[in-house]
Amino acid sequence: MPYFDAASAAPLHPVARQALLAALDEGWADPARLYREGRRARLLLDAAREAAAEAVGCRPDELVFTSSGTRALHDGIAGALAGRRRTGRHLVVSAVEHSAVLHAAAALEADGGSVTEVEVGRTGRVDPAAYAAALRPDTALAALQSANHEVGTEQPVTEVAEACRAAGVPLLVDAAQSLGWGPVAPSWSLLTASAHKWGGPSGVGLLAVRKGVRFAARGPADEREWGRAPGFPDLPAIVAAAASLRAVRAEAAAEDARLRALVERVRTRVPELVPDVEVVGDPVRRLPHLVTFSCLYVDGETLLHALDREGFSVSSGSSCTSSTLEPSHVLRAMGVLSEGNVRVSLPRGASAEEVEDFLGVLPGVVAAVREQLGAPTGASDAAATSEELVVDSLGKRCPIPVIELAKVIGDVPVGGLVTVLSDDEAARLDIPAWCGMRGHSYEGERPAERGVAYTVRRRA
Repeated sequence: MPYFDAASAAPLHPVARQALLAALDEGWADPARLYREGRRARLLLDAAREAAAEAVGCRPDELVFTSSGTRALHDGIAGALAGRRRTGRHLVVSAVEHSAVLHAAAALEADGGSVTEVEVGRTGRVDPAAYAAALRPDTALAALQSANHEVGTEQPVTEVAEACRAAGVPLLVDAAQSLGWGPVAPSWSLLTASAHKWGGPSGVGLLAVRKGVRFAARGPADEREWGRAPGFPDLPAIVAAAASLRAVRAEAAAEDARLRALVERVRTRVPELVPDVEVVGDPVRRLPHLVTFSCLYVDGETLLHALDREGFSVSSGSSCTSSTLEPSHVLRAMGVLSEGNVRVSLPRGASAEEVEDFLGVLPGVVAAVREQLGAPTGASDAAATSEELVVDSLGKRCPIPVIELAKVIGDVPVGGLVTVLSDDEAARLDIPAWCGMRGHSYEGERPAERGVAYTVRRRA
């Protein structure tokens, strides 16, 4: 059964498993102690730190191990902000950062600080000039991911880092998705990553802080990890994380070329096999193993369950798969279709046969879900009945508002209007995206007595 969700958690690399088992026998003692078991554990910890630092591109004494990538982000942001509190309390982030960064930003705002979110284009890439313009004299820190976790778009880290250097602002780079594929451009000030993204065990994060960066660890500290990650380290997991990082980096060039070709096949074939599909993310400047597409008239949760029954494990940014019923903040920032969203992220070792099997199953699965939801199958042959129609989709979740819009658009003449009433947050993304895909004009939105009224003008 193919597992295609490596961007969430990559399968444990064989080297990680071997190192973990060995370290369970050799690395159980306290590395802070001076007796032989402690010295042996300390040697393992130091070797793991040196291996991780080499992959990151920093000095070993600049890198600490944390309990997760999220913990590394929270501690890195809080420590950098505290270290530069005399400069100001302004944080700059991109609109498509991982939710851990946005949560840290929200905490800063709640505590009286300020945050600027730099918008992105439809490919999910930030404009370096726009990012530079967001930097202010009171900016204490800037944060930018190396590559996006939902659509795979690589960010212009080098250009943004240069703008930050010129402004005297440290840049924190979230390298969780990219570190297993290669080093990040060296101009960062702080860097974070998470081992389970590259095939290491969960529960190990990395936080690197360059010498000279003002940093003040927050919360109670102890003598471990220079006071930046208190508590007894999970040494076997740390050893396995460092060993697997070295292993996957040694394999990266070959796997990059192989998986990039498979992903390109998915990017090309899905729109040919399935009608009304939008492939999102940058087509060139992207991670080698990840592709995301959205299908009109499809409930994302139903689609994922249907693919799971066919043996394929994939992920989604659709609001229908979230307990909040809000579309992915990444898709929202990009302004792309959110309904029926599928993220395919291939693990190392994924085969061409598995990809072909997925492409063979997908059209039938999407068609079945659309039929189940009563989606339109083609252009309406009905004569136009009104210059303007109102569709009441209040209380209905994606993709029903768009399906009902598609069913009646042929009932107005060319130039006529259809207004959809909806209280589903995803409609704000999906109705304009539908207009772009079908060639109609999105006229805008306005508050309604309940929900929001979205107006569309028929163009063909």
